[in-house]
This record gives sequence, structure tokens and C-alpha cells, in this order.
Amino acid sequence: MEDWSECLDVAVQIARRAGQLHYTQVVQSAVKQEKRVSSKSTPTDLVTEADHQVEELIISTLRERYPSHRFIGEESSAAGEKCELTDSPTWIIDPIDGTCNFVHSFPMVAVSIGFAVRKELEIGVIFHCFDGTLYTARKGHGAFCNGVRLQVSKEKDVSKALILTEIGAKRDPATIDIFLGNMKKLLSTPTHGVRIIGSSTLALCHIASGAAEAYYQYGLHCWDIAAAAVIIREAGGCVIDTTGCPLDLMSRRVVAAGTREIADYIVKQLQPINYGRDDSDPNALA
Repeated sequence: MEDWSECLDVAVQIARRAGQLHYTQVVQSAVKQEKRVSSKSTPTDLVTEADHQVEELIISTLRERYPSHRFIGEESSAAGEKCELTDSPTWIIDPIDGTCNFVHSFPMVAVSIGFAVRKELEIGVIFHCFDGTLYTARKGHGAFCNGVRLQVSKEKDVSKALILTEIGAKRDPATIDIFLGNMKKLLSTPTHGVRIIGSSTLALCHIASGAAEAYYQYGLHCWDIAAAAVIIREAGGCVIDTTGCPLDLMSRRVVAAGTREIADYIVKQLQPINYGRDDSDPNALA
């Protein structure tokens, strides 16, 4: 088995640098200038100048260190680069998860760096830009938050669960009806509650830490889930497709939970929302 510990150390260093840059830009823009914001596929799918700058920082630094590795990044994919996971060592990067939060200086923003080899996720690093919390995991070596080992909730009763989700970029009436219908089913179980925090990666870290029992979403991307999937699995949880099958990183859908019992229950409640795939749909970023 190959030792990817050096890759983890490098990813941690880069995530900290990127996260600190985000925080500095938020503070400066709040004081003296507005952030430069545009939209991608929809008016709700935002991108800032910082997204591009930080992705370039991350990829250029990693490429200098590992010239033979491949890269999948949110902004480079949005610019037209093919989003394809191969057997080659591949870094999967979200420079700002929670861009809408970042635009509004709402403090749920993260840098996410995942690493896969032979299409298997090996490393996950997520850095919370506002409070400096660092989540890390390496396959077979556990998951940690600021060096403290993580453990998912072992709750199996969904009526005692706190469930997290995100809305997704599609806001047409039919999609909103399905989204609200799925939430209604889970609230009627009943569960303890459903929460939306605006950052998929940080929401998934809350599953790894045991602060919530489950998460589901349609419309996220491979860079939203790659790092977090390693962290949740290494914390003892499960990450699966919304059909109940094994996770397909490019499918743009996920259910994650501390226990398989709660994951399976959520799978049975969900009505699907079709967002296409990251690796084949020409409108994958919609």
C-alpha cells in the first residue's frame, strides 16, 4: 500500500494558506470594498474573483510539487475543462465552498481538498476559513478535527436525528416543490430537525463530528463531497448514493450518515432531482 502521508501534509499547508487568504479578503472587503461577484449557470450559482485566485494558488502549488498528478477544480471545470476521474493520482478542489456565504460574509466558508488514486478517495482536508478549524483524514488512518479524533453519532433512530441538507442551484418551481416535499417527509417522521448552513463540506464535517446524524443533497459536485467522504468514513460513518448504492462521486447526489440505518431510511424517503453528472452532462455545472 502506498503511503500518501506526505500528500496529506502538503494539502494541510495549502488549505491553511488558502483559508487565511479568504478570511483576509472578507475582512478587507467588509471594511472598504465590495467583493467582485458574478454568476455561472444560474443567478444563484455565484463565483467571486477570490474563487479563481485561490484555486490557481492551490493547483499551481500542488502541480509544482507533483507534476504528474491530475486536477479537478470547481472553477477550471466551470471554464470548460473536462471533469473526469481516472486512475491517476487526482486532486479534487473546491477553493471556496459556500460562495454565497462568502459574498455575504456569513461565517460558514471552507476550502476543500480531496485526493484520489485509482478512483479511490485517499485523503480529505477541509479548512473552515472563519474560525480556523481543520478537518483531516487519510484512508485507514482515522479522521481528526484540530488533531482530535472524530467519531460519528451512532444514533439509529431517525426520530432522534438532526438532518442537514442544501437547496442546490436549481430554483425552478418543480425542483423547489420536490426539495420541499423531501424535507416535509423527513420533518414528518418526525426528526429533531432539518438544517441548511450553506456549505456542503462543513455540513458533512458536522456528520463526521457527531453534531448531526445525516446529510442528503441533490446537485452538489464531486469537489463538494470528495474530501468530506474520506473524513466521514474514517470517523465511522457511511457515504452512499441516494439510490442506496455505493457512492458515485460524479453523480451529483449523496446521503451521508453516522449509521447505515438512518442512511437507508433517508434513501427511502427521497424523491430524486436530476442534475445530470459531473463527467458527462454538458450542463453539469447547472
